[in-house]
Amino acid sequence: MDHPPLEQIWQAILSEAELNMSKANFTTWFKNSFIFDYQNDILTIGVPNAFTQAWFENKFSKDITQIFCKVTGNKLKEIKYVIKTKPKETQNAYNFLAPDPNEQKKDKINKIKPTKDESLCLAAGLNAKYTFETFIVGKHNELAHAACWAAIRQPGETYNPLFIYGGVGLGKTHLLQAIGHEMLRSNKKVLYVTSEKFTNDYVDAVYHGQGNTFKSVYRNVDLLLVDDIQFMAGKDGTQQEFFYTFDQLHRANKQIVITSDRSPRNMKAVEARLITRFEWGMVADIGQPDLETRIAILNSKCQQKNFPLDPSVIQYIATNINNNIRELEGALNRIIGFCQFHNCQPDLSITKQILKDFFIAIQANNLSTPQKILEAVANFYNLNLSEITGSSRKKELVIPRQIAMYLLRTKINASFPAIGQELGGRDHTTAMHACTKIEQEIRNGSKIRQDIEQIAQSITSVY
Repeated sequence: MDHPPLEQIWQAILSEAELNMSKANFTTWFKNSFIFDYQNDILTIGVPNAFTQAWFENKFSKDITQIFCKVTGNKLKEIKYVIKTKPKETQNAYNFLAPDPNEQKKDKINKIKPTKDESLCLAAGLNAKYTFETFIVGKHNELAHAACWAAIRQPGETYNPLFIYGGVGLGKTHLLQAIGHEMLRSNKKVLYVTSEKFTNDYVDAVYHGQGNTFKSVYRNVDLLLVDDIQFMAGKDGTQQEFFYTFDQLHRANKQIVITSDRSPRNMKAVEARLITRFEWGMVADIGQPDLETRIAILNSKCQQKNFPLDPSVIQYIATNINNNIRELEGALNRIIGFCQFHNCQPDLSITKQILKDFFIAIQANNLSTPQKILEAVANFYNLNLSEITGSSRKKELVIPRQIAMYLLRTKINASFPAIGQELGGRDHTTAMHACTKIEQEIRNGSKIRQDIEQIAQSITSVY
């Protein structure tokens, strides 16, 4: 049987994994990983260092196994990890052979040069695929798209800051980074960060006494792009530092672009002076794409991946996924991986078979909200919701509270800072500890596992 390039399968696995964790975690652990080999039902994954290897072995093996089996339809006997440098090009991931020197020269001539310079893009934190050329404009995002171009044409003047908000997976990050690529073309100094990275950099700077270095990095740019600003909620020190960074850049007419999952006025535990500044410039929202736009997005991604699909298949996917562009790409990657692995044509019948479990999982996730999850946990343990989210440290509240955090993480992919906010403004490290604790209890086969299964069933059965 001819196998497809394993890089294609790995991309499908990455798309699935990205839906189940925060961007910061996904980037940290999966950025330099790849499939090194697959033979005799044994999958070998290349990772950059021993620390990442240990983390994969302890945290991700089970998930990768499940996703691999879903994507390919094959079973795995074992996953192995090896410390390897990711090849620049992975034409055939079964054997990374050194390319012919003459072919290398041709590749260099024919290769499309990345935006401005690859090293500049990496230094700015930009992903090469998030450009305006690959962004599909529809009624749901045309205002935000137009505002981005206005900010590019007159940076620091027309809309400063530009604040873009909308739900998960609707293209906020894509637009944010597309601005960065365009500004790099104009020889501007660009920096893209998530609010989690800004927070972590600030904490590290304080701990190591490198405040001046931190300021030099963040305050000497022409364009600062901050993703998911809502996760600064409740972090007073981080908000204060961001306030000073914002003010210095704004006074210097340097462009600031921010994204969030909610409008400034709906942000809780964020300083009023920051919210006021977020509204100084332009506030633009991104809604859910309509059917025509979803079809256009899928056709565009098929073209990018050089994998054409029958219009009936495109229509079927676009009709069943209506609120998340990442899920559209995840479905597409699953189809590509399965069909290439089994050397079959992706007709409508096969597509329905491949995506059956995928659509069920999406439906379950869409039915779950933080409020519903917290209520389900409280009802199961005969507690008031205020007891789960309150400040009491009574022993009988510890396990229900940790289970609530675990379900928020696994059911709706809430980030650790967001979980902390839902549970009464607790620190993100508390949420991390809770999830680790519950995962350990589940592995040990304790009664908690049965409790979680019953709570999860109650969430989906009620709704």
